[in-house]
Amino acid sequence: VVLALTLAVYYFYGYTLNRVTLFALIFSIGILVDDPIVDVENIVRHFHLPENKDKSVIDTVVGAVSEVRSPLILATLTVIAAILPMAFVRGLMGPYMRPIPVGASVAMLLSMVVAFIVTPWASAKILGPIREKSAHHESEDKLTKLYRHYMGLLINSKRHRAFFLIFVSLLLLISVSFIYFKIVKVKMLPFDNKSEFQIVVDMPEGTTLEKTYEVTKALGDYLKNVPEVVNYQIYVGSSSPYNFNGLVRHYFLRNKPNQADIQVNLKPKHDRKAQSHDIAKRIRPDIEKIASRFSGANVKIVEIPPGPPVLQTLVAEIYGPDYKRQIEIAEEIKNIFKSTEGVVDVDWYVEDDQQKIHLVVDKEKAGRLGVTNYAVVEVVNTAFNGAVAGLMHNPYEKEDAEIFVKVPKEYRTSLNNILSLRVRSSNGTLIPLRELVTIENKIVDKSIYRKNLKRVVYVTADVSGKEESPVYAIMKLNEKIDKIKLKEGYGLKKYVLSMPFTSEEFSMKWDGEWHITYEVFRDLGLAFSAVLIVIYVLVVGWFGDYRVPLVIMAPIPLSLVGIIPAHALMSAFFTATSMIGFIAGAGIVVRNSIILGDFIELRIKEGMPLEEAVIDAGAVRFRPMLLTASAVVVGSSVILFDPIFQGLAISLMAGEIAATLLSRMVVPVLYYLHRKNQLRRA
Repeated sequence: VVLALTLAVYYFYGYTLNRVTLFALIFSIGILVDDPIVDVENIVRHFHLPENKDKSVIDTVVGAVSEVRSPLILATLTVIAAILPMAFVRGLMGPYMRPIPVGASVAMLLSMVVAFIVTPWASAKILGPIREKSAHHESEDKLTKLYRHYMGLLINSKRHRAFFLIFVSLLLLISVSFIYFKIVKVKMLPFDNKSEFQIVVDMPEGTTLEKTYEVTKALGDYLKNVPEVVNYQIYVGSSSPYNFNGLVRHYFLRNKPNQADIQVNLKPKHDRKAQSHDIAKRIRPDIEKIASRFSGANVKIVEIPPGPPVLQTLVAEIYGPDYKRQIEIAEEIKNIFKSTEGVVDVDWYVEDDQQKIHLVVDKEKAGRLGVTNYAVVEVVNTAFNGAVAGLMHNPYEKEDAEIFVKVPKEYRTSLNNILSLRVRSSNGTLIPLRELVTIENKIVDKSIYRKNLKRVVYVTADVSGKEESPVYAIMKLNEKIDKIKLKEGYGLKKYVLSMPFTSEEFSMKWDGEWHITYEVFRDLGLAFSAVLIVIYVLVVGWFGDYRVPLVIMAPIPLSLVGIIPAHALMSAFFTATSMIGFIAGAGIVVRNSIILGDFIELRIKEGMPLEEAVIDAGAVRFRPMLLTASAVVVGSSVILFDPIFQGLAISLMAGEIAATLLSRMVVPVLYYLHRKNQLRRA
């Protein structure tokens, strides 16, 4: 029912069934059963209580649901508060990940409705008839007895309590240090496993089509020996069929003789062990070695990105008041890119110098000889491009054929041959072209790129090697770029999210995947801050205490004890989807803490001493906490081996396991200390 209604919401929002929305549904399955689990567990527990033996099934069910109604509403709202702010992530990644918070929030609201209407009714109908068979008080298992014994030590012994809290803090610090020491690396999205990639070949401007084909053919001959390659297509002087990534990178404009593409098609995913990225990384050194045999050849391996496409993984944009000086600075940065370990496929958007022969008509001399400028231009244009000289009448054809005149190619390659062409004067005399023109050698004008009306020079590169995340490459590059001393007397100022306000001084902006990475993690960080504030307000409103929320929210960072080491164990990047899993898990962790805190208050109101109440809460409420965590783990396991959403699955699974186990002890201990201080002050 809940999934069907969630799909209906997707339909009204205009979302299609794609990879992201399907994984959003899988993610929702893990959390939408939370409310019914708590309901059913409490109903079954009430069936087992001796004092409910003489009550009717309906009264027992209503009493059990009423007991958890308020904390369940609050807990559901905290999960929604944790997930929904992610829908406001800006930039390219916003629309990409928005179905996840939208679908999960709707699913949680609907599951709460089901928990209060459908679950009690189904429990009365299904569990009611078997109540008599199980209406006895179950004895506690050995683990629960062991938990009560150890928690008694923590509650009653300052030394044990201090040791436990220090131990948990050390676990958290050690886990976080994995990121500092690069045991777990940070990346926007991990590499996907596609069945294709491209090899882009750029020769120096002015290179002939034949020379470009020679380089491309050599690369193709190598690809024949790569076992995972099924086939490949070579496109020289024209663009290959382009996708969304090619549209963003303007590959459809690649139609010059010095440009070529190789479309490489791999075996299906299930017929090869290596992922497409591993294959691309493995062949890159050989591809570069082949390209080095040809002067000026620049070869790049282009993989289809797992998320929103960008111009390139690393993009440095150079701005300033003088375009020639911008090119000089860009060349210096390009050399820094080339000398930095892990930075590959370095290129820039500046054409090589091309010599241009400019034939200038001597108007005075041409006038004396009776030759017009138009006549000179027509002869040269006919020689190079050809022209229609007339029509050929064939009595056996319906249409006349055009007579197309053009100088042979081998004749056009020599300047002396061109200057030997004759131009007819007004009196019919044929005059050699060399007597009418003077020769000037010039450089072909280069393209000037602009971004938001500002002149810009692009330097691009990719990352490869041990640290395949742009974060670490940019850290290395920034150290070197900061040492650049401009002759203008100031340093090169760097920007990340915003462009320079003016072009009066030379500056540089980081773009590409780093821009999206910075933007996504910034917005997710802001969303997480909003999550903490909203959860704090909700818990304060329920418990009427400004310190209780701190106790309730304490297990949130404890999920990192499981999340980060699990990423290290799986050799996975900590990605944007990992961050989503951490934030979503925070809501579930707080939900369990609320249920614990509410049960402690319930026991205290029933007259139980504080020490016994906090221990009893962990013992009694652990089952629904464990079932909730198990549901999340089982629901997330489906996407564990997906290259993109693996981080989300790891964060949810490992985070829930760690937080559930630790919060069972941390929350009661902290709650005990808080209430004890309250009683002492009173």
